[in-house]
Amino acid sequence: MVASGETVDSELPPAPAPRPRAPVSLVVLATLAVLAAAWAAQGLILPILLAMFFAMVGNPILRGLRRLYVPRFLGALIVLIGGLAATGMLAWQLAGPVRVWIEEAPRQLRSLTPRLQQMAKPVQSAAESIARVADVGPKQRVQLVEIKSGGTLALLAATPRMMASVLAVVLLTFFFMVYGERLQRHAIAILPDRQRKKLTVYIMSSIEREVSRYILTISIINTLLGMALAGSLMALGVGGPEALMWGTIVALLNFAPYVGAFIGAFLMLLMGLVSFDTLGMSLLPVAIYLGLHTLEGQLITPIVLGRRMALSPLILIIALMVFGFLFGIIGLLLAVPLLVCAKIALVRVEGMDRWARLLE
Repeated sequence: MVASGETVDSELPPAPAPRPRAPVSLVVLATLAVLAAAWAAQGLILPILLAMFFAMVGNPILRGLRRLYVPRFLGALIVLIGGLAATGMLAWQLAGPVRVWIEEAPRQLRSLTPRLQQMAKPVQSAAESIARVADVGPKQRVQLVEIKSGGTLALLAATPRMMASVLAVVLLTFFFMVYGERLQRHAIAILPDRQRKKLTVYIMSSIEREVSRYILTISIINTLLGMALAGSLMALGVGGPEALMWGTIVALLNFAPYVGAFIGAFLMLLMGLVSFDTLGMSLLPVAIYLGLHTLEGQLITPIVLGRRMALSPLILIIALMVFGFLFGIIGLLLAVPLLVCAKIALVRVEGMDRWARLLE
């Protein structure tokens, strides 16, 4: 009996050795090194990230064109030319209102100062009463220092670099749309195991489809939000090009949750104070914007996307801070799509679902 028991025990496979775990200090140092490298190489990383973002927006349209037997190369060319044409028409429409606002903003803000002082008189008198009761000492004189810089020369010097970055984004977007699937297949072919290849194909195709659908859906929702705000401003008497300008700004800001809403509300408040005379009409644009933003954020987006795309507000704020620090405004716009991509990847990879729940 003992011998047979020993035979059975000897036939059992040896227990797998525990996987070595890296110390926490090494993980922290590696994370800091990656962030520092990303900040140093942002001139190279940002065009690639933007091109991937735009390619993912166009991939659902490409799949629809392929069902109509349109070749991928021709479909990518159609999508890219259509996007550039729409962007050019929008920029041409917005050039006039933007130039007017840049020229008129200083004068409008100077004329706004007496009105704000008139509105703030009750608060100022109350503050003076509190100061007299508290026996506050004499007022200190504040000296304002104006710093002048050669903004025009700096802009002219940066123009060639900006044009090169724009051209790089356009070319990379086209090549990602045309050759992205082929590059993905060649990368998967490097894997040695067939089962691992099938799993990787499933994971990558699921990520690409869901992230593309998410980005396209969010882009459509933000566009509709901007159109609704522009229509509301036109109903209040704002000119069509100016209303279109504010709608476009709000649509772009809505890609950055929380931060974009705060900036958009401030801009709508400033626009209302500059454009209207009475206090009620001045507060109406920001009230309309907050109402539309609440309707979009609390009702439309959760219904359309569902809870599987929901992200933790705390994780989202941290990601916005990190990407905003590393890449500026573009980082704020790309933080949410990158988080969604990371969440979908973690859900699909076996054993990483706990990390995916951390992002929810």
